[in-house]
Amino acid sequence: MSDHVHDLASLREATDRLLDAAAKLDNAAVAEPSRLPGWTRGHVFAHLARNADALVNVLEGRPMYASAEVRDADIERDAPRPLDVQLADVRETWGHLLEVAAAPADWTRTVTLRNGVTDSASRIPFRRLVEIELHHVDLGIGYELEDLPAEFTAREIEFLADRFSGHDGLPPLRLAAPGGAGWATGRAEGEPLTVTGTAPDLLGWLAGRRDDSALQCTGGPLPALPPL
Repeated sequence: MSDHVHDLASLREATDRLLDAAAKLDNAAVAEPSRLPGWTRGHVFAHLARNADALVNVLEGRPMYASAEVRDADIERDAPRPLDVQLADVRETWGHLLEVAAAPADWTRTVTLRNGVTDSASRIPFRRLVEIELHHVDLGIGYELEDLPAEFTAREIEFLADRFSGHDGLPPLRLAAPGGAGWATGRAEGEPLTVTGTAPDLLGWLAGRRDDSALQCTGGPLPALPPL
């Protein structure tokens, strides 16, 4: 089971790191493209704020979003706001999420996220940590995959490997990083291909943040990953 107390502490650090870095931007930079296709940095900030609201809904037993259309419309509505409004929104919604997470609760309970996905409540802080860390990278303001804490990188690779595990469109894979770290994913049957690279490059590939140019595959050609 995830240690939600540990993850909340990591989330505080990551959120402070993002807000401190973003405070150095200006309004023009907020309107510039992020690394996510079709999204400005303002879209990223708006998404982070609305995601915090959505996770409060999850923890309190409500639907995460009213609908996919409402989620997208809210992000589009909030994306053009100036920097100070964006950061205040991210900070205030994070504070509300933290208050809800600090209340006594059964962290072993099952909660429901988007598209009917279920998980333990104890994993919600880590899921939020993923949002903060990867979207900090997506802002394109000097924070790279190599800057992510090593513990986070290893856990997110494991999380994504689990999501692809058993996928019929992916052959069996063994992911290997220097230092002996390894993860299995893809179909269970068959001789696995071995994909080797640094942990940041493996994470970037699995999370759709990097191509496969820095990876090596033995046993056959490197397959294309199915959509997450």
